[in-house]
Amino acid sequence: MDATGNADLALLIEAAREAGAIAQGFFRRDPKVWWKEGNSPVSEADFAVDRFLRDTLRKARPDYGWLSEESEAAESAAAGEAPRRFFVVDPIDGTRAFLRGEDTWCVSIAVIEGVRPVAGILEVPALAERFTASAGHPAHLGEAVLDLNERPDRPLRLALPDSVRRSLGAEALADIAVVPTVPSLAYRLALVAAGRIDGTLIRPRANDWDIAAGDLILEQAGGRLVDAEGRARLYKIEGKRHGLLIAGAPHALGRLGAFAATLGGA
Repeated sequence: MDATGNADLALLIEAAREAGAIAQGFFRRDPKVWWKEGNSPVSEADFAVDRFLRDTLRKARPDYGWLSEESEAAESAAAGEAPRRFFVVDPIDGTRAFLRGEDTWCVSIAVIEGVRPVAGILEVPALAERFTASAGHPAHLGEAVLDLNERPDRPLRLALPDSVRRSLGAEALADIAVVPTVPSLAYRLALVAAGRIDGTLIRPRANDWDIAAGDLILEQAGGRLVDAEGRARLYKIEGKRHGLLIAGAPHALGRLGAFAATLGGA
């Protein structure tokens, strides 16, 4: 990773630390809530964190583009030539968990260069956890290096949405330890990167801001986030919704791919 990449990760760490503190100021304090298209909640905490990150990051990197869940599309997509690098931000990933007072939400920030993330952070304030990665370097949980190259001596632990579990059926999952999914997709990717679970299937319609930082962290830990055909995700300033996705440690990807084929990749 070049010096710019290292500086970008340092910037993300400082910004995410403060953003997490802002979010914590609203946590379990009954923030105001509005409802977006698709019956998705957004709170005053989401907006406060988004404003802080937009002001802080764009001031520090005025030539970088900006894509955030809580910013208007016209603001997110740069006019004219696409920027060489851009931020992808989810101010609070797992807003439903946040509003229920659950701990599994995070601030997710990535820097994209070209079409792939080169720096990323998942700040998990309620659990005092910080996942970081930059291209060409190991992923970390705090100071600990994350490494998925050794297969654990236990049954596969997979986080599967209820609808996916029902579609696959009990026979297909007989030798699998199915664990509950968490509302934050970014944090679920972090759980895979940390080896707490071996993999997950992600239902269609995940957005770039849900996965960009977690994608890099998982990749640098030795795992992969791919579509049903095994292709890595590509990111653009306009943002994108994705089809069925597979995230897993190396030893779990074959089984997850077979499940995706059974589901038809849809």
